Amino acid sequence: MFGIGYGVNRAVSHAASWMELTADTSKPVPPGTERASVRELSEQMARPGGLTSEDLVIFLQERIRKRDPALNAIIELNPQALEIARELDRERASGTVRGPLHGIPVLLKDNIETGDTQQTSAGAFGLVGAAAIKDAFIVERLRQQGAVILGKTNLTELAGFRGGPDGFSHRGGQTLNPHQADAQVGGSSSGSAVAVAAGLAPLAVGTETNGSIIVPAAFNGVVGFKPSVGLLSRSGIIPASHRQDTPGPMTRSVFDAALLLNAMSGSDPQDSANVDAPQGIDYTALLKPGALRDKRIGYPATFFADGENLPVDNSPQFQKTLEVLRAQGAVLVPVNVRLADASRYGELLFADVKSELNDYLGKRAGLPVKSVSELIAFNEKRDGSDTDHQPLLKEIDASTLTSEERKPLWNELIQDFRSTVDELIDGEKLDAVVSDFETNSYFAVAAAGYPGISVPSGKDERGLPTSAYFFGARWAEPTLLAVAHGYEEAAKAGSRSGR
Repeated sequence: MFGIGYGVNRAVSHAASWMELTADTSKPVPPGTERASVRELSEQMARPGGLTSEDLVIFLQERIRKRDPALNAIIELNPQALEIARELDRERASGTVRGPLHGIPVLLKDNIETGDTQQTSAGAFGLVGAAAIKDAFIVERLRQQGAVILGKTNLTELAGFRGGPDGFSHRGGQTLNPHQADAQVGGSSSGSAVAVAAGLAPLAVGTETNGSIIVPAAFNGVVGFKPSVGLLSRSGIIPASHRQDTPGPMTRSVFDAALLLNAMSGSDPQDSANVDAPQGIDYTALLKPGALRDKRIGYPATFFADGENLPVDNSPQFQKTLEVLRAQGAVLVPVNVRLADASRYGELLFADVKSELNDYLGKRAGLPVKSVSELIAFNEKRDGSDTDHQPLLKEIDASTLTSEERKPLWNELIQDFRSTVDELIDGEKLDAVVSDFETNSYFAVAAAGYPGISVPSGKDERGLPTSAYFFGARWAEPTLLAVAHGYEEAAKAGSRSGR
């Protein structure tokens, strides 16, 4: 599933606008700006005569122009970014600062609508046409908080539902891992993860149905946070399944992920799952020294499947993760993880995708296709039919389960997945669970609609990033972020001291 190649045609906006967008000049930025945290960037902007948002946008545009041809992380740059940055600089100069993200550039996955000149295509030429008429709800929130929308990131086409290599879209080409070009890049939020890892932007937004934030974050060595389904609005995001979809932060630190989560949170009456979500929470509030002390953290010792307990083969890197947690005062609890029956998951998910994507395409004006079947025909005409280059999309279009048939099956399935997590959390009175990324625990957590976060844990023998995966119960974001932050800070300190 991992290939290297380039689409024959990159979008005109991606190729022709580089020089125009980077033609301005600015004063040199401080060394290390490409790796600076949001807090560090904000502090620099607050100093008289210091870094401006305009400086930062120009610097990142130039960095993208030089580095992205080898990565294909960016599918399109926002031609209005400099103008927006300058206006935010004027606001700051007049004494108005909207929040921690004032003047900070953010990249968006190319399935998140922006009501400007940028496309929202999910990497598919069949969805290139008239731009969306308004911002997605989370984009409205980001703009209100003073973020600069820098551009759109590449992704596995149609968020992985066309079928093809991870990180590849016909519109954007093949996104490559910045650590090693032949390494796994993950999907479907590939471009968002790579852009942050390569220092092309401090913040990016991905989306996940199942694994699409967690996996690329882990492979590319960044933080990827998948919140509880419904915590963040999905309005204005190209859908797969309302039961599973969520946007989420992709950043270089847990603290920055919490800041981005703060900025995107809000009550959206257009998303029924969002209405009952917790509101008004500062997700940075618990990110303090000592956050791990006395926290009860479970880790899989066995999996229960087919009537027996099977031992978990945790990697040496994961053993180091447990050592870090233990040294910080966490109480580690070995747990037996029951595996839910996922045999009908794909069937139900594909039926949801057909229904919801048909509805979206039918309502989105100015696109060349109005349904999944029309998109398949468009792709066949454009890309040929000698090879099966859209196997999942064809399987989705062949789905026959009705909404009435799916609902009870989904309810039973999701409840089973939720029970596998709740049994651990409630039975052992846990604050969170940590697992080796390689055990694929994220699948069950995502299917349950529960939160999970991927945090860099070091490097493997090839020099590629490794990751620890933390998860918890529904709406457990504050505690989960605190635990992940505590681990991240301790792991960094251990790395610096040569542990």
